[in-house]
Amino acid sequence: MAGYGYYRTTIFTAMFVGYTLYYFNRKTFSFVMPSIMEEVTLEKDDLGMITSSQSLAYAISKFISGVLSDQISARLLFCTGLFLVGVINIVFSWSSTVTAFTALWFFNGLAQGFGWPPCGKILRKWFEPAQFGTWWAVLSTSMNLAGSLGPLIATTMALSYSWRLTLSLSGSIAIGVAFLCLFFIVNEPMDVGLPNIEPGAKKGDRKGSTGHESTLKELLLTPYLWVLNIGYLVVFGAKTCCTDWGQLFLIQEKGQTAIIGSSFMSALEVGGLLGSITAGYLSDRAVARHGLRSHGNPRHQLLLSMMGGMAVSMYLFRVTVTTESAKLWILSLGAMFGFCSYGPIALFGVIANESAPSNLSGTSHAIVALMANVGGFLAGLPFSTIAKKYSWDMAFWIAEVTCAVTTVAFFLLRNIRTKMGPVPKKED
Repeated sequence: MAGYGYYRTTIFTAMFVGYTLYYFNRKTFSFVMPSIMEEVTLEKDDLGMITSSQSLAYAISKFISGVLSDQISARLLFCTGLFLVGVINIVFSWSSTVTAFTALWFFNGLAQGFGWPPCGKILRKWFEPAQFGTWWAVLSTSMNLAGSLGPLIATTMALSYSWRLTLSLSGSIAIGVAFLCLFFIVNEPMDVGLPNIEPGAKKGDRKGSTGHESTLKELLLTPYLWVLNIGYLVVFGAKTCCTDWGQLFLIQEKGQTAIIGSSFMSALEVGGLLGSITAGYLSDRAVARHGLRSHGNPRHQLLLSMMGGMAVSMYLFRVTVTTESAKLWILSLGAMFGFCSYGPIALFGVIANESAPSNLSGTSHAIVALMANVGGFLAGLPFSTIAKKYSWDMAFWIAEVTCAVTTVAFFLLRNIRTKMGPVPKKED
């Protein structure tokens, strides 16, 4: 009989490939946006409406999926979502109106929400708690892989063939991989006759905990949950501003070419890949040294450093890039921002999961993920509306200042009680 090593390898590989396609098919519109605009007349507010519709749907769906992953098969959720994402991308390639684009991208967002929450649930079932942060971060680099190769692949295909073929092909591949994932992914070790890893987990016990179980009300009344919510909202919103609009900002206001724009996006994602792995590995080492305590979290120091780096790199991107700027400098800024933004994104998810009571860890992650996607929504239509009324420069300045202020506030609150749920009587 196959052991943990075999199943961990096949399950992780299937989720990594599957989520890479999830992310690629989430960003296909942004990747081929310049090519679509050559064929279909789209104003800045039209572009914002399309991207915001997806972000809004994704926020709702990811929250629901996070709660559902505790109740039904995470494997089935993951594969169903990937299949639907593929179908929607194919139908999108047949469309030509703003209304159709907006509606289909809204449904794309709904299907996208079935991706990450099941991954987190399955990771926790198959990997040791001491390795959780590292493997979470490594899996999250699937987004960076898709984001770094995606713009180059999509732009090349769109220029060589058409944007319609690009979306149709990517959707078809997602459908095929969805069926493969259904075959390779297993929910938990006990499903294949192996002892479960999660302490206290029993077959059929979705909560995997014993003794007193915290209530949703107790979780929601924890101040630290809302500190994480606001921090994640701002970080994810600022990241989305750069990934969705950085290319147009470079082309329309900085006089750069489409190739430079797509190269910037790729550099950002490569930096993000390194940032996610670094954040997971170094923060796991900090936890191993200091342990998880009731007040403060060992991951905070690295989290704050990276958030500060986000604000600095956004400032340099907005102020120093001109028509004459060297390509290497532009790509370096992209890599720096990616490194400093994807690290916190990985850490917020890990912290929300590990700080919550075991029976509400999925719900805790679902709540902070919902707030993150509210940030993604604000980076869509509201952000593009500011750019239309004023300029891209003003819009990016607002994102930059918001990020800096949030970093300072998080620093001041870094030592509050981080253990979520009810406060023991001796601490009350």
